[in-house]
Amino acid sequence: MNSSGWIQLILYVGVLLAITKPLGLYLCRVLDANGKTFLDPVFKPLERLTYKLIGVDPKQEHDWKRYAAAMLLFSLVSMLFTYAILRLQAMLPLNPQKLGALSEHLAFNTAASFTTNTNWQSYGGEGTMSYLSQMVALTIHNFVSAAVGIGIAAALVRGIARHTAATIGNFWVDLTRVTYYLLLPICAVLALVLVSQGMIQNFKPFDSAALVEPFTVQVPQVDAGGNAVNGPDGKPAMTDQKIDTQTIVQGPMASQVAIKMLGTNGGGYTNANAAQPFENPTPLSNFLEILAIFAIPSALTYYLGRMVKNQGHGWAVWAAMFALFLAGTLVCWHYEAAGNPNFAALGIDPADGNMEGKEVRFGIFNSALFATITTDASCGAVNSMHDSFTPLGGLIPMLNIQLGEVVFGGVGAGLYGMLIYVVIAVFIAGLMVGRTPEYLGKKIEPYDMKMASFVILVLAFSILGFTAWASVSPMGLPDAAGKATDGTNNAGPHGFSEMLYAYSSCTGNNGSAFAGLTANAPWYDTTLGLATLFGRFAMIVPILALAGSLARKKLVAESAGTFPVSGPLFTSLVVGTVLLVGALTFVPALVLGPVVEHFLMHAGKLF
Repeated sequence: MNSSGWIQLILYVGVLLAITKPLGLYLCRVLDANGKTFLDPVFKPLERLTYKLIGVDPKQEHDWKRYAAAMLLFSLVSMLFTYAILRLQAMLPLNPQKLGALSEHLAFNTAASFTTNTNWQSYGGEGTMSYLSQMVALTIHNFVSAAVGIGIAAALVRGIARHTAATIGNFWVDLTRVTYYLLLPICAVLALVLVSQGMIQNFKPFDSAALVEPFTVQVPQVDAGGNAVNGPDGKPAMTDQKIDTQTIVQGPMASQVAIKMLGTNGGGYTNANAAQPFENPTPLSNFLEILAIFAIPSALTYYLGRMVKNQGHGWAVWAAMFALFLAGTLVCWHYEAAGNPNFAALGIDPADGNMEGKEVRFGIFNSALFATITTDASCGAVNSMHDSFTPLGGLIPMLNIQLGEVVFGGVGAGLYGMLIYVVIAVFIAGLMVGRTPEYLGKKIEPYDMKMASFVILVLAFSILGFTAWASVSPMGLPDAAGKATDGTNNAGPHGFSEMLYAYSSCTGNNGSAFAGLTANAPWYDTTLGLATLFGRFAMIVPILALAGSLARKKLVAESAGTFPVSGPLFTSLVVGTVLLVGALTFVPALVLGPVVEHFLMHAGKLF
């Protein structure tokens, strides 16, 4: 843990703080149906045309049920649209590599993943997706799924801010305004900056370059029909293959990378994601990408304070998020910098840290910082392989997701997830002082606690339920010969961590992975796709129900017994609630995975 890392951390936090207020003020205008922005001359005519084409009255607001129905309908139609493009990819244009259609299970998994802002990828982007699929099926989802999340957060904030009201906004207006006035203009600027750093943006076919040092690898032998050939021992026969060329990926990359970061989507254009030099060319691009991940979630806390007319509350929520972010970053950085004690037997000084799975140009600190930020938010972009982290270093990204990714979190999702914990914290505070809990002048009643509790239980049920199923199902494990055609590539606690991380990532709509899992097979593609849908929509509906309930309530005058929702005491209570709920729910599973692996690593056993 060197001084260079500390300087970079301080710089990152300083810039994030500097943009939080101005972007938060801009969000207030964007999320107000009648708000005026400096982009009105450009986008106002397009906004009006959009409402006319889809037959929406922007002045007609929705109650929570209509808002939820509109959101579910839009998500269903857009998911079916994406599935169709992926299944018909081979017949569609902008496919210079002549890539084939995706299988049924992979198309389902991908369509569900991008619809839910998860962007889990059971495939390598450059070897699977055509340019049309990247731009239309995937990039469009990166915009609209992010806009849906921001709209849900705005609807919940309106429910908190309003009183004796029947409506919480108009879904179609929120979707349209967020896309036009917020995501499109910022991404256009960010994409141009990334191109200036060396990121590609074109429609050229892939290039091929001759290697300076050709090498030979062993590959399975196949017959004239492309079928695997077995040797006398019954095992696949291997043959030498000389590698003397390298494929250089091309395509519309910068436009997708900009929104994947700003919209906390995370789906990589290439299989290596943000570790690939084209996706993340320079230290400046690396800084801008992780700044983009937190930019809107951080600004939404300022928007919260402004809307509820209590800016101290907004900053208290920001402080709770920051405290959890800082703690996670320092723990992950510490264990990656400490390295693996077994390195000494290989002649490597453990004090040099754990560089396995990391880009030398980013190093340990930037890898740990990126991993913490991308899993605090529901982004999932990676510039290093989490599967290669030390056990406790890898525990932090996993735990970040399991806490609900409320540490700034995804665009919108982080704020509405944290506000669920705020409601629970206020309820606990009310019980401690022996009075009916109140939150910003509104009584928290049994119905509200049922909705908040349901959100927490959905997360635990999906993650732990699917992981338990995978750990005992023969479809989720290697076959009798140990071949991982559909399952883990590692044994013991690390193999369990791969499964736990996968279902945490998909349920939490993150999308990153412990990359040792072989997931592109029918059973994993299907169950992981179901986890993404369950983790998104089974949480959003009760959140909207809570928003509707809060909007209908009357305001109660503050008294001496009212618990303050700003200041260090409130921030500490929220942080404690997040950690307590997370610890009670997921620590037993984490003990079976990374914690056990940590102690076995120190005993000299590796997986």
